[in-house]
Amino acid sequence: MRALTVLYDAGCALCVRAADLLATSPAYVPIELVACASEEARERFGDVPWLGEELVAVSDDGDVWVGPAAFLVCLWALRDYREWAYRLSSEELAPLAERVLVAISARRKGLGAWLGPTRCDAGTCALPHATTSPHAPRGAYRGGP
Repeated sequence: MRALTVLYDAGCALCVRAADLLATSPAYVPIELVACASEEARERFGDVPWLGEELVAVSDDGDVWVGPAAFLVCLWALRDYREWAYRLSSEELAPLAERVLVAISARRKGLGAWLGPTRCDAGTCALPHATTSPHAPRGAYRGGP
């Protein structure tokens, strides 16, 4: 593999934070991040059945990983986390890692809302959970993430 494309949910604060980590971490292979709901994703990967439902990683060779396997491939691509990818995919830890990653994925929107804003432009951060929770504060706040 010479490059990896990661299709992530740009509407999920947890997913955006993970994508930011992928974008800023030293990697063994170049990582391209594509929002799964984008026109580009539909044009390039529209035949992937999990598009928009799961984390998807696609190699330049055409190999596709979905869900927990995609997460492990993303770790494998990063210099600081490759050892963790090997550990978590070991015979002993793989079943536990898969259960944990599936549980996180199933709750990603709620976890992302709990984390709060993901990015701040011009000192203003929109609260991602403001429109989904009737108890969440409305609007935006000033300050950093």
